Amino acid sequence: MCAASRAPQRSSRATRVRRRALLTVGTAVTALLVSACGSGGTSGGGGNTNFVTGADGISTVAKGERVAAPDLSGETLEGEPLDVADFQGKVVVLNVWGSWCNPCRAEAKYFAKVSEEYADQGVQFVGINTRDSSTGAALAFEKDFGITYPSLYDPTGKLMLRFEKGTLNPQAIPSTLILDRDGKIASRSLTALSEERLLKMLEPVVAEK
Repeated sequence: MCAASRAPQRSSRATRVRRRALLTVGTAVTALLVSACGSGGTSGGGGNTNFVTGADGISTVAKGERVAAPDLSGETLEGEPLDVADFQGKVVVLNVWGSWCNPCRAEAKYFAKVSEEYADQGVQFVGINTRDSSTGAALAFEKDFGITYPSLYDPTGKLMLRFEKGTLNPQAIPSTLILDRDGKIASRSLTALSEERLLKMLEPVVAEK
């Protein structure tokens, strides 16, 4: 076979390899997001993870062993710029949610209530809305549950992928993380929270000096 006739075959093989690579990346993103909506997730407790998961499913890290949250910036559901790093000096409650997610709906009223009660205690709530194909349903969700704090719009889950493996990263929807006043991850839950469990995560970090 002449070189000219072999060239299209090589080109075809290269195309197939590229397609398989893209499929692998897409599958990885989908796997993270579909661990979603109340299914929970697991994270290794061995190695240098430095966190402990209690019987209640809340994972915590001692103050001296915490790692900084990654860059979490973008546009809110209303199209306004938001950078979580701007809230350093406050305790930040990060809640990953979607309007399509029933466990998210179950916990939303508690987040709305506690966010207002702790607003004057140096606590800032921030949502990360994901897998909503448009902002309309998400904004309606916030209105229905009286949520007044901002949410970053992250339909493809890119912000979730910025967290390092082995840290207290969000692995399910809903997930909740508490950042201390230095912007470091203090605790995490991978399931919907009652008001009691939300306060159990939040109050020890608020009390830190």
